[in-house]
Amino acid sequence: MLDILIIGAGPAGLASAIYSARAGYSVKLIDPMGPGGQLLFIDEIENYPGVLKQSGFALSEALEKQAFEAGCEIDYSEALSIKKEENSFITETTDGNISSRSVIIASGASHKKLGVPGESEYLGKGVSYCATCDGPFFKNKDVAVVGGGDTALSDAIYLAKIGCKVTIVHRRDKFRAQKILQDRVKTNPNISLKLKTQVLSINGDGNKVTSITLDNGEVIDTSAIFIFVGTKPNSSFIKDICSTKDGFVVTNEKMETSCSGLFACGDVRTTTFRQVVTATGDGAFASHSADEYLANQKI
Repeated sequence: MLDILIIGAGPAGLASAIYSARAGYSVKLIDPMGPGGQLLFIDEIENYPGVLKQSGFALSEALEKQAFEAGCEIDYSEALSIKKEENSFITETTDGNISSRSVIIASGASHKKLGVPGESEYLGKGVSYCATCDGPFFKNKDVAVVGGGDTALSDAIYLAKIGCKVTIVHRRDKFRAQKILQDRVKTNPNISLKLKTQVLSINGDGNKVTSITLDNGEVIDTSAIFIFVGTKPNSSFIKDICSTKDGFVVTNEKMETSCSGLFACGDVRTTTFRQVVTATGDGAFASHSADEYLANQKI
C-alpha cells in the first residue's frame, strides 16, 4: 500500500511529489498525459520567481526530474474513481486499482469551448486551444484569438511575434489579464481588438478554417482561431467523496477536503487565482498536510 497517491502531474502534482518523496514516503504520481499539465502549453514563463524567461516545457522537465530523483514513481494511468475504506483509499484507474493511505488530487483543469457552429468540425483544422502548440503552422497568416485573460493575451503576443496578424475578440469592454500584458497587446502593431463582441460561428471550406462571423454581423477572414475562454475542472472521477462547487474541489487553506486524508491542490480546487506559482505552493502545502495526516495516523 502506498503512503500517498497523487492524481495529476501538472505543477501542483509535481510539487507535491517532490515534497512527499523527499520526506521519505512511498509516492506514486499518475496522469494519462504524463508530466507537465498546462505547463506544456506555455511558450514563455517570465513571472515565476527565480526563473528568467523559461519555456513551460523546460520548467516541467526540471520539476519531473526533481520528483523522479526524490524517489517518486510516475505512471501514465488515468483515475476513474476514488472510494475510502476505513483508513485507506482505493483509486480505480485504467491500469487497475491503487491502494493508498492518503490521496492528493492535482488533476488541474481543461479549456472550455465556445460551443458555436464549426468549432468541433474544424478542431485541428484551424481551431485550437494552444497557440504555442499550433501557432507555428500559421506563421505570417491572419489568425483570431478569443478571450481576455492572461493566456489569451500572452498567446496573442506570441502569435504576433511569429509574424501573425492577430485579431483579439473579447465579449467584454475590458480585459482581465495582467496590466503588463494589456499594455503589450495595445501597443503591438500586429494586434487589433474587437471588444464587446462574440463569435457566432467558425466558417470553413470543409478542410480548414477560412473565417469567423461575429455577433455584430462582421465576417473576419482568418486561417485559425485560438480559443481561451476559461477552464473547467478535471474532476469527473471524484463523484461524491468530497465537497465540490461547480466541479471544483472545496478545500481549506491547508488543502484539506471534506474527506479526511484526501487533499486537493492547484487548478482543480476552488481558488481565485490560478498561476504556476500558486499551483506549486498549493502542492507543497498539500504534501505538508498529508504528512501531518499520516503522522497522526501513526504510520
